[in-house]
Amino acid sequence: MTTPSTAPAPLASLLRVSAAAVPVARRRPKSPAAAAAARWEGGGGRRRCRAAVVEEAGVLLPKEGEGEGEGEEAPDAAAGRYDWREEWYPLYLAKEVPDDAALPLTVFDRQLVLWRDAHGVLRCHEDRCPHRLAKLSEGQIVDGKLECLYHGWQFDGDGKCVKIPQLPEGAKIPRSACARNYEVRDSQGVVWVWMSDANPPDEGKLPWFEPYARAGFTDLSTVHELPYDHSILLENLMDPAHVPISHDRTDWTAKREDAQPLFFDVTERTPRGFAGYWGRTGTPHLRNLLRFEAPCVLTNTLEFADKDGREQCFSAHFLCRPAGQGKSMLLVRFGSTLRSPLAKVLPSWYFHQNACKVFEQDMGFLSSQNEVLLREKLPTRELYLNLRSSDTWVAEYRKWMDRAGHGMPYYFGHSTLSPPPVPAVVEQAPAGAVAGISASFPAKGGVGMVHAPNPTNRYFRHVVHCKGCRATVKKYTSLKTVFAALAAAALSAAILAATRQWKAVLVAASAVLAAASYACDAVLSLITTNFIRTHRRL
Repeated sequence: MTTPSTAPAPLASLLRVSAAAVPVARRRPKSPAAAAAARWEGGGGRRRCRAAVVEEAGVLLPKEGEGEGEGEEAPDAAAGRYDWREEWYPLYLAKEVPDDAALPLTVFDRQLVLWRDAHGVLRCHEDRCPHRLAKLSEGQIVDGKLECLYHGWQFDGDGKCVKIPQLPEGAKIPRSACARNYEVRDSQGVVWVWMSDANPPDEGKLPWFEPYARAGFTDLSTVHELPYDHSILLENLMDPAHVPISHDRTDWTAKREDAQPLFFDVTERTPRGFAGYWGRTGTPHLRNLLRFEAPCVLTNTLEFADKDGREQCFSAHFLCRPAGQGKSMLLVRFGSTLRSPLAKVLPSWYFHQNACKVFEQDMGFLSSQNEVLLREKLPTRELYLNLRSSDTWVAEYRKWMDRAGHGMPYYFGHSTLSPPPVPAVVEQAPAGAVAGISASFPAKGGVGMVHAPNPTNRYFRHVVHCKGCRATVKKYTSLKTVFAALAAAALSAAILAATRQWKAVLVAASAVLAAASYACDAVLSLITTNFIRTHRRL
């Protein structure tokens, strides 16, 4: 962890744990408390067995007959209910939205399409044509209109159908021929969507992060699609205890020998989340603040005075959008008023691929955790063995689910749960040469097997969402081909050369060009190839 007197650690380490000395100033909605959810009553035998080890192991499970935890506020059943639709959800980074293509996105089970009209204004609709339910995201943008690729119906920015090629001359377009519209906002570089059917957008709930409004504040942001539920993702991001073990030596900062007990102090519980301080028992003077706010925002911020007495700020924001059963989309943002020396030297794609590596290190056990929750259909109190010295935030998050989960499509709380009523519908995506033909714009990937939609594929999870990484892949692919061709040409010329001196020069040139081609291939591999953990005897 970086101390105030040193340069910031590599950005990938901030991805996992970011020290926070003060809370992030944000607009705080004054919504009523959520209603209390009914306690889950099953699994008595297992509960008694586990409660017997509470005192010995420091487990966060309360004993039989006890409440949910010391100091926890009881939800007010008469105050109102949490409703997942009455919220802003992070859709995408504004800079990554294609200018010339429609972008398919989901929030829980709602399928949306995001696009820019002729004036560059962001528009969002339900991702289906009212004609025959074809996905509008498969269409194209024609003269600032979104055209369905099935029959060519065109829709303006408000979702109104303005052209049907098959209508006879003089016939009117039916008034019901319109795409359902959703309100979106571009706030501090993030596109947010308001999901309510009944009420207009509540601007007071639109997240706003004070550090990003500061002069000289720079950030490095990435988008990642992940094959597990957003609640599993949030749990992982608010769990500093796993970092030394899971990400040992990933970027020269995480070390398994640094694993140690942690201290936690919950300072705030509201119907919309919680906040508190935590730190390592070995460095108690470094008190970090973690804040979770509904529906899916996690923040960490560190403010300190540098050696010259100037106020500096480091901030990490994790925006975790629920993208359906077993899927999530993460917008991760790292900002700072003091730029790391490494960030000045290394290209942005290096930090992007390192972030991908971090998520791939977690992916196996997080996906299996997701599967167990769906299979067992028990609240986490019956399955987790939470320790006070490592898992306080995890327990707090699942207890918040108890208070708010009844207002979600499905959830797994600490003591209550409501599993998905029906299994997810998995769409079969094209692969191989078919994918290369059909995947013609950024949201769909590119040519070949590696680019086929696949939640375990790094290209699909990140590169298709990142203009910078796509441009880098294109550039280095071209350079690799050029260097390989020049290496072959130089070697052929060496064979035909008349003198030994020219043969030696041309062979050396061929070797250098071949090495350059190999280097380009190595860069491509870093950007597009999954991290594979190699186990070793310690």
